[in-house]
Amino acid sequence: MIEISHVDKWYSTAFQVLKDCTTNVAKGEVVVVCGPSGSGKSTLIKCVNALEPFQKGDITVDGTKVNDPRTDLPKLRARVGMVFQHFELFPHLKIIDNLCLAQEKVLGRAHDKAVTKGMMLLERVGLKEHAQKFPAQLSGGQQQRVAIARALAMDPIAMLFDEPTSALDPEMISEVLDVMVDLAREGMTMMVVTHEMGFARKVANRVIFMDRGEIVEDAPKDDFFGKPRSDRAQKFLSKILSH
Repeated sequence: MIEISHVDKWYSTAFQVLKDCTTNVAKGEVVVVCGPSGSGKSTLIKCVNALEPFQKGDITVDGTKVNDPRTDLPKLRARVGMVFQHFELFPHLKIIDNLCLAQEKVLGRAHDKAVTKGMMLLERVGLKEHAQKFPAQLSGGQQQRVAIARALAMDPIAMLFDEPTSALDPEMISEVLDVMVDLAREGMTMMVVTHEMGFARKVANRVIFMDRGEIVEDAPKDDFFGKPRSDRAQKFLSKILSH
């Protein structure tokens, strides 16, 4: 579903943020990307739907080459859902309108069908009764669940999550992770940048560990947690699992 081949990215001639990154994500696979701050995790998944340009290598999503100048990027992004750290809901629109806008503008869906789809997804994330509220009237965890529902409204073939729980209070984290666990169990193809190792242990098929712009480890979940090969991954795990 997602093929990343020898990707390099520089922010300036002096700073290389991704170094020869190669991996792939099969249909229905859940891949967790972890590593210390500044290791290039978020940049890597933002390259997948061309929110970040990259200078070398190739990324292909379901047969479409992301870095081909002929690729219709808005169309590609409509097929690859993205959930950000800070929700990115439209503050001036009601929750249901947040879910309907892209369905109507990008997919050309009729308003009544967009509303029906939006309400179904709000029910799925447990927020149907909040449809007529504005984002500021919801908690952080509720807003993030709305953001997931909004991404799902586009019928994506894959979902990218960029630290979806890092801006949340601890008690709100589980309500967001529960929705993501359900998605994984339903077979959604997912790339998830997260420090939530409990989530990784529960649903990931593979774990990618990054450090200083490089993919240091790319291993099945049990191998990664049971016996990480690199010293850097061992140190990272010992720190994060001791909290």
